[in-house]
Amino acid sequence: MKRICFLFFAFLCCTYTSHAQNEIKLYDGVIPNSKEAPDQEKKFTVGEGETIITEASRPTLSIYLPSKEKATGTAVIVCPGGGYHALCIDREGWKIAKEFNKLGVAAFVLKYRLPDDAIMKDKSTGPLCDAQQAIKLVRQHAEKWHVDPHKIGIMGFSAGGHLAATAGTHFEKSFIENKEGTSLRPDFMILIYPVISMTDSIGHIGSREFLLGKSPSEEQIRLFSNEYQVNSSTPPSFITQATDDEIVKVENSLLFYNALRKNLVPVELHLFEKGKHGYLQQPSFEEWFGRCQYWMKNHGWIQ
Repeated sequence: MKRICFLFFAFLCCTYTSHAQNEIKLYDGVIPNSKEAPDQEKKFTVGEGETIITEASRPTLSIYLPSKEKATGTAVIVCPGGGYHALCIDREGWKIAKEFNKLGVAAFVLKYRLPDDAIMKDKSTGPLCDAQQAIKLVRQHAEKWHVDPHKIGIMGFSAGGHLAATAGTHFEKSFIENKEGTSLRPDFMILIYPVISMTDSIGHIGSREFLLGKSPSEEQIRLFSNEYQVNSSTPPSFITQATDDEIVKVENSLLFYNALRKNLVPVELHLFEKGKHGYLQQPSFEEWFGRCQYWMKNHGWIQ
């Protein structure tokens, strides 16, 4: 039932449609950690042109660049949510990218592979490979896209928040080929009602099952419970969630916030009394994104 509710939420989330200035393949050649398999990707259109993607196996990066007059040099890689079995790529991807452009921020929407034993040798690290490749790609093409290589952040919603937090806590180990030694560390993280933990007590079990399988080991659970992976090198973070979230427990955000504070990592947390999962009715976009904007301004990432 929880899985059905999560998928229904993903359908509800997709309320905007946009088009990138350019969509590119994430990898030039063979996709790492992959098995040879046909492309089974499905796109569902609901409502007035709203899109949700399932069974994504060919990762891409959709590029949204601000006007040269507004460009700040800051970039954000956006990871849509969907419980690791779907991508709510409209509301939690394309729309967000356009809003960042208004602030002079370059945005890159990541269509990451959804974990599946049929297409991955190790599905637990498949999405992380794609997040690391996205960071590497943006950093290596910084000059071309008018981006400061030291101002590249990652943003994630729900399970996409787990992916973003994983990228921000597991960057010391490369899960992709990186002969150039490009830094895979995001310079900051923006986590929106994020899945953080894989534990029985507070983890979103649906996301865990899709990422780690039905019977993960204790070692796997701890490795992908990002509240245990924070250290002093973890990037500065902005976190927001509603305390009445019935899908992802607010303790995910609280534990991650406390772990960051314990390690003296700059962090800002905004909790709303009401909003449930997805902020579909409240708080307003202007409310939570405005606070994110203020945080970015305080750190010098936007004017």
